[in-house]
Amino acid sequence: MELQEIVSRYRDDLQRVEDNLDSYYRSYIKLIPEVTDYIINSGGKRLRPLLLMITSDLCGFTGDRRYTLAAVMEFLHTASLLHDDVIDHAETRRGKTAANNIWGNSASVLVGDFLYSQAFKLIVEDGDRDIQILLTSAAITMVEGETAQLTRCGDITITEDDYLKIIEDKTAILISASCALGALLAKSSEQSIDALKRFGMKLGIAFQVTDDTLDYVADEDEFGKAIGMDLKEGKITLPLIRTLHQCAPDEKALIHKTFQGGQLDGDSVRNITALIEKYDGIDYALDRAKGFIEDAKTSLESYTDSFPRQALVTISDYIVRRRL
Repeated sequence: MELQEIVSRYRDDLQRVEDNLDSYYRSYIKLIPEVTDYIINSGGKRLRPLLLMITSDLCGFTGDRRYTLAAVMEFLHTASLLHDDVIDHAETRRGKTAANNIWGNSASVLVGDFLYSQAFKLIVEDGDRDIQILLTSAAITMVEGETAQLTRCGDITITEDDYLKIIEDKTAILISASCALGALLAKSSEQSIDALKRFGMKLGIAFQVTDDTLDYVADEDEFGKAIGMDLKEGKITLPLIRTLHQCAPDEKALIHKTFQGGQLDGDSVRNITALIEKYDGIDYALDRAKGFIEDAKTSLESYTDSFPRQALVTISDYIVRRRL
C-alpha cells in the first residue's frame, strides 16, 4: 500500500476535520485566528487526525464526533508547538519563520492558551468521561515531558532511558491517545483500546527518535528546520547519547566543555556532528526507531486484515523511511 492511497481514502474525512478546525479557532480578537491560521496551515501533515480517522475506521465508528475530536488533537498539538517555540527561542517552524518571531512571545503563549482552552471546551462538550480522562491525562503528561526536557537541557549525563521517557511523555502520548480514540468512540473492548494505545505509543516514540535524528542529516528544505537546531538549543537526543556512551574520555570532555560554554556556534555543531558520525550515532538511532516500529506492528496482530489495518502498517513504515 502507498501513502497516497491512504490520503485518498480519508481525504473527505480530513476535509471535514479542516472545516472543524477553521470554525473552532474563530474569535472576535483578530490576533487569535491570525496566529492560529499561520501555524495550523504551515505544512503540518495532520498525523494525529489521520490516525484517529484510520483507527475509527478500523473499529467501525463512522459518527461525526471523530471530526470534532480530531480537531481537538490538532489544537493540543498546535498549542504545544507555539509554547515550545517560545521556550526554545525557535527561529523557524516547518521551514517558515516561527510565530514568536513574528508576533512575539506573549502573543504565541496566549494563542497557545486559547487553543488549549478551546480543546478542553470541546472535550467537555463531547461528554464522554473516558475520553475526558484520556485527553486531559495526555495533556498533563505532555507538559511534564516538556518540563523534563527543559531541566535536562545541556545535561550530558542523560541516559537513553531518560531520553526515551521524555519523548514518550512530550510526543508519543498524544499520538497514542489519537489512536486509542478510535477504539473509545467505537466502544471497543479494553483489549482493543489498550492495543491501539500501545501501537500509538511505539509509533510516537519512533516518530520522535527519527525526527531528532533527521536534525543532524536531513535536507533543510524538506525537513523544515535548520540542521543542528536541537544541538544549538541544548537538546541532547539519541544520536548524541549513543556517542557519549561510546566515545573516548577526551572526546566526552570536549562535548561537555562545549555545552558548558552556552550557545553553540556552527563550528561546535560541526565538531559534535563529526563525532556522532564517527561513532555511528545516526545509524544506531534509526535502528532503534525501526525496532519501535516493529513493536508497534505487533499490537495490530489481533485485528483481521483490512484497509485501515494495512494503512496503519504503511504509516508505520513511512515514519522511519522519511528522507535523510
